[in-house]
Amino acid sequence: MFDTLMLFVIPTLVLRLLGLIGVRRFATWQVSAAHGLAFLFTMTGIAHFAPDSVTVMPSHDDLVAMVPSFVPFADFAVYATGVLELAGAVGLVVTGTRRWAGLGLAALLVIMIPANIHAALNDIPLNGDAATPLWFRIPEQIGYFALALWAGGLLPVSRRDREPAAPAVAAAR
Repeated sequence: MFDTLMLFVIPTLVLRLLGLIGVRRFATWQVSAAHGLAFLFTMTGIAHFAPDSVTVMPSHDDLVAMVPSFVPFADFAVYATGVLELAGAVGLVVTGTRRWAGLGLAALLVIMIPANIHAALNDIPLNGDAATPLWFRIPEQIGYFALALWAGGLLPVSRRDREPAAPAVAAAR
């Protein structure tokens, strides 16, 4: 149940620790969280393409089973959302696209709520594990939604957690 949460929390904490010991790229919680979310969405995005023989993560077939019957072309929908998750992960890492990636991933999380509700209500297992209960799944989705917006710079950031400005380069004389 806490697997996906750990796919975000652990990388974010490690990256922020790197920032505290001098790696400028991770000097803020916001940037560290953006990269932590990128890791999470990379892992979940890869699962959209994983065959059943891969046992360390849900497979493509597991994710297809989550798709409610009212969604046409469930197989294609899983592949498409996997591509969008991977694209969003790349976008979160690139400073210039972070805002759009955060917005896109937030929208994707909203679109995927029916699949998460369907999986929880119908006890659809992922990788043989019991279905994540709705009481955990929906707040988790809301949390990732807010994190995607915050990491993308679409929600307010405290002054001390803003990215440090690039050093000014003296103009050539």
